[in-house]
Amino acid sequence: MTTDIKLPELGEGVTEGELIKWTVKVGETVKPDQTVAEIMTDKATVEVPTPVAGTVKELKFKPGQIIKVESVILTLNGASATLSNVAASTTATAPLIAASANIIHPPVASSNVLATPATRRLARETGVDINELSGSGLAGRVTREDVLSVNLPTNLPKPVYNSTNAQAEERVDLLGIRKKIAQNLQMSKSIIPHFTLMDEADVTQLVSMRESLKDFAEKNGTKITYLPIIMKALIATIKEFPQFNASIDDVASQIIYKKYFNIGFAADTPNGLVVPVIKNADQKTILEISKEIVDLSARARDGKLKIDEMKGGCITITNIGSVGGTYATPIINHPEVAILGMYKIQDKPILKNGTIAFIKAMNYTITADHRLIDGAVAAYFLKSFFNKIQNPAVLMMGLA
Repeated sequence: MTTDIKLPELGEGVTEGELIKWTVKVGETVKPDQTVAEIMTDKATVEVPTPVAGTVKELKFKPGQIIKVESVILTLNGASATLSNVAASTTATAPLIAASANIIHPPVASSNVLATPATRRLARETGVDINELSGSGLAGRVTREDVLSVNLPTNLPKPVYNSTNAQAEERVDLLGIRKKIAQNLQMSKSIIPHFTLMDEADVTQLVSMRESLKDFAEKNGTKITYLPIIMKALIATIKEFPQFNASIDDVASQIIYKKYFNIGFAADTPNGLVVPVIKNADQKTILEISKEIVDLSARARDGKLKIDEMKGGCITITNIGSVGGTYATPIINHPEVAILGMYKIQDKPILKNGTIAFIKAMNYTITADHRLIDGAVAAYFLKSFFNKIQNPAVLMMGLA
């Protein structure tokens, strides 16, 4: 008996995903609940299991292709599973139901236009009626490029790479999270007028404070880095400057001021950059934030983050200094309006009371959306932020 295995629901409102890779081969025997494919939707990778055992007969798609929910992704020969086996498999990441003896599929998710949730969101944010677009993607799928082209002054052709030494080059398809990163950054730069301010802070006291907290953190099952302390200083600062805790609704021509404090942090992974979000960070202690950063970072590297754990950010911190950077001009994580960059700490000689002394110096940047934030406001913001990180004991006195 041949059994069709269909792509199950990947999350609320998600109607399709990109095939990253198969984890099985034709001719391979699989067990119930064994992962057969990795599908990515909106930057999150989901492992898709088979609810039944059998031998893989055919793989229906190739990596990089977009698969709609309920499409047959593979077929199995000699598939077998009791109804209880199939029911048990519904506890996996993506729910499955048995509809007949030889077909397994999920409920149908209705959609008038074939487009990913991210593309739909982009259309709303840029004021494009997605129903009026002719999709250029697979099976008429509306892509980000289709939406962005509406807002360009002219429909410029994609630049062609003309090789002059093809035999000494390797071509690799732009797939998965790397493709998502490229699309998101292109969209952000095309919509947001960026500007960046840079300055240097004396973090001597911050370094001493962190050193004094190491043993306490280890006794409480975590490690302390500068990031959670910086998050607390950032939260205290954006409370003074609410325009940094906002978004612009271009469709409604409104500024949305957020009354909550969800702080994203850029995490480098083997598959590319992702931004986990610490929700309600203002209500958590430095110790609690430290533990959450460790957990989210580990699962980001393993590709195990949930979609919701990368959504809802108010402002993002990128710690380029962890790999040795001195300065950079980070790209804002749309629809946020600012991103804070922190860089490596260096010993710096200064003249103090007529003698040479050394301080711990750390560079910072604030990149902002010029539609909402003026240069002078960003300068005052950075000055206020420095007052807090340069005097962390005073910062701690103001924390709940």
